[in-house]
Amino acid sequence: MINTDRLTERFIRLAETDSPSRQERAVAEILEAELKALGADVSFDDAHKECQSETGNLLARIPGTVDVPPMLLSGHMDTVVPGEGIKVVFEEGVFRSAGETVLGGDDKSALAIIMEVMQTLIENDIPRPPVEIVFTVCEEIGLLGAKNFDTGTLKATMGYILDSKDTEAVVTNAPFAVNYKITVHGVSAHAGMEPEKGVNAISVASDAITRISCGRIDEETTCNLGKIEGGSATNIVPDCVEITGEARSHSKAKLETILDGIRNAFQEAVVHAGGGDDETLPRYEIKVDEDFPGTSVPHDHAVVTLAQEAGKELGRTIATQYVGGGSDANVFFGKGITAGVLGTGMTDVHTTNESITLADMTASAELLITILSKHAAQGA
Repeated sequence: MINTDRLTERFIRLAETDSPSRQERAVAEILEAELKALGADVSFDDAHKECQSETGNLLARIPGTVDVPPMLLSGHMDTVVPGEGIKVVFEEGVFRSAGETVLGGDDKSALAIIMEVMQTLIENDIPRPPVEIVFTVCEEIGLLGAKNFDTGTLKATMGYILDSKDTEAVVTNAPFAVNYKITVHGVSAHAGMEPEKGVNAISVASDAITRISCGRIDEETTCNLGKIEGGSATNIVPDCVEITGEARSHSKAKLETILDGIRNAFQEAVVHAGGGDDETLPRYEIKVDEDFPGTSVPHDHAVVTLAQEAGKELGRTIATQYVGGGSDANVFFGKGITAGVLGTGMTDVHTTNESITLADMTASAELLITILSKHAAQGA
């Protein structure tokens, strides 16, 4: 039923349309035109004002043929760098880039699949539910489009986001994540003439870092120190250093434990160096920001059971999956929309070795069209 030639052509056309984060207008205009040709009501929000992007998130509403609750479908329009001037090579059923850029299967494969599924349903007059499509901007730089999307404009309360690898799974659990920035303040001095008058902020930070557990903490928790910046010259005792990092966990309590451990480590380090209060140097300060909320979709939720029933009809077993990464689904979940994440087959994403097969994209499209058909059948 899926038109694989059209799916191939559409994916290549979308992949070869540049849309690095904040520059999604060209691909958005293509999608807008094609959605309107399918009879969709299309609009854009004003997320671009906060995201500093060329365009806002695209929202399309396609009427259903049966009276059932609407279904949300979503993917993101932006790609990571190097993502300009992409040339797609399609050989033996595999899409790759020519080698100098990413392919953009993350997440152009989702856009192509969703469009192909909707076109197939409409062309073949297959019973379908009302569908609300959200194509977001700036996902790759912090889920910014989703964070600035007003879910109050949606009628759907559940749906699917296509932004994963495994076509035989639905992601139900993804972690909570925070970003943190720690600033250590010391005292500058001439490093050769009077170093004893200084307090080396880098040394204090280094002492703290040795007290922090990083990497894989347990099966559902990670912590990373990602960046250190400080000092101005080799002959000056550095009076300031900034450390930025992130922590993730499927348990909010464990995430707080990690952050408490970081605070304690830096407090112990500044006390060891003779500081420890707001008046005495060295001292430290920490700023913690939520990156995204966690998701936990009950395994008996319709998002899961529909996917598994659709898989069974296709002779496939759809597993539930825990992942360590975040997606727009995390943000939507935090705003009251239950969204499972489906895979499109993308591999080696964010690298110039990225690839995806037509077979996997077709399997993803077949699963999605079956899910929508099953949902529609509930109103028959």
